[in-house]
Amino acid sequence: MHPDDPRLSWDGISGWERGPAGLLPLRIPQQRIATTLSANFARLARLPAGARFAVRTDAPELVLELDAETGPAPLDVRRDGELLHRTHLAGGPQRLTLPLRPAGAAHEIEVWLPHLSETRLRSVGLPGHRVLEPVARTGPRWIAYGSSLTHAMFPHGPSESWTALIAAREGWRLRNLGFAGEAYLDPVVARAVRDTPADLITLEIGTNAYIRGVFTARSWGSALCGFVETVRDGQPDTAIAVITALPSVEREHLVNTAGLTLAGIRRLTADAVRVLQSLGDTRLHLVDGLAVLPAADADGLYADGLHPTPEGEHRLADRVTPHLRAVPLGRGR
Repeated sequence: MHPDDPRLSWDGISGWERGPAGLLPLRIPQQRIATTLSANFARLARLPAGARFAVRTDAPELVLELDAETGPAPLDVRRDGELLHRTHLAGGPQRLTLPLRPAGAAHEIEVWLPHLSETRLRSVGLPGHRVLEPVARTGPRWIAYGSSLTHAMFPHGPSESWTALIAAREGWRLRNLGFAGEAYLDPVVARAVRDTPADLITLEIGTNAYIRGVFTARSWGSALCGFVETVRDGQPDTAIAVITALPSVEREHLVNTAGLTLAGIRRLTADAVRVLQSLGDTRLHLVDGLAVLPAADADGLYADGLHPTPEGEHRLADRVTPHLRAVPLGRGR
């Protein structure tokens, strides 16, 4: 089958880029990416974090022909929600044959592409099938925007980031718009979120702005308000939860090149949310990063003082879940 065959139910993508090496699933439209003037953002926008397809089948095996830009890159195959295979792709073109062990019945097979390697699909094969059906994609639609914490750096595999774990647990349809080191409230991202139907939008922000010293105390709150208001132009009733920076003990009170501490940018983020709420945005919610993860607990969760360990992704999912459950989901579009 061609990767865009209608019997394959894709989720977490906005469309495709077609080329001789196959189809590249895109999680954000590429037409105006150049407006960021960032080659790194453009590179990250082509990584299929959260991109996956599902099919209901009784085929005994799955055959994938694909091309991964870099390796090793983990690819996950789940059967009826349970991990069946985790394969670390090498860089370059390759053919994978993976047994599905159907036991005579049809199962839901879901394939998660690598989250840190640009990966093109040439074909999807399910030889020997009698049943081959698309999987209904239902449930609330969740757009998760953020930094490397949302993109995920060290999960066991692409289906075990904290966002993927919450989505599976809650039955939500995830669109991962995490951009490692590049969560700078770019207008092109605001417009992409504005134009993508959603029932919940989360904005995990502040960490990149602090580390790179991109914003001052004068510019950060204004930029955040502008980002949210752009999203509101197309999502007037959608629930938006702003998650302030998770703690990083060594950075909490260390002044960056723009004169801000991590604690300070967290306060400015909360101030911006309260301003928009006071102006009538009743569907905007604030999630305090220190309520999600108290600073005293951070060391046991991070691999490097900033990014969760593979087990930390599971712990973070457990900690974020009750805060998002408390947000009344919008009806979206």
